Amino acid sequence: MVTVLLFGQSLKDVVGASELQFEITEGMTLKSLIDAHPDPLEGLMLFLAKSEVLVTVNRKVAVIDSPIRDGDTIKLTHQTNPIFDGARWHNP
Repeated sequence: MVTVLLFGQSLKDVVGASELQFEITEGMTLKSLIDAHPDPLEGLMLFLAKSEVLVTVNRKVAVIDSPIRDGDTIKLTHQTNPIFDGARWHNP
C-alpha cells in the first residue's frame, strides 16, 4: 500500500481528498498508479502535464515515471507562479 498526500487546494479539489491510500503491484510508477485509478486520480494529469506539480517519493524529488514501492509516501504539491501581497513571481 502507498499513501498519496495532496498539497494545494487545486489538487485537493480535483481529487476530493488530501490523503489517499492504494494497493499497488510490483513495478508500478506514479503514472501507472494514476492510470489504474482514474477515479479519483485522473484529474491530476492536467496539472502534471503542465508541470504544475512537485512530486516527491519518501521525501526525495521524483517524476511521474519514478518507481513506487509498497510502503512509499508520495507527496504531490501544486506549484504555480504565485502572487503574494503584491510580490510577484517573475522571470528576469
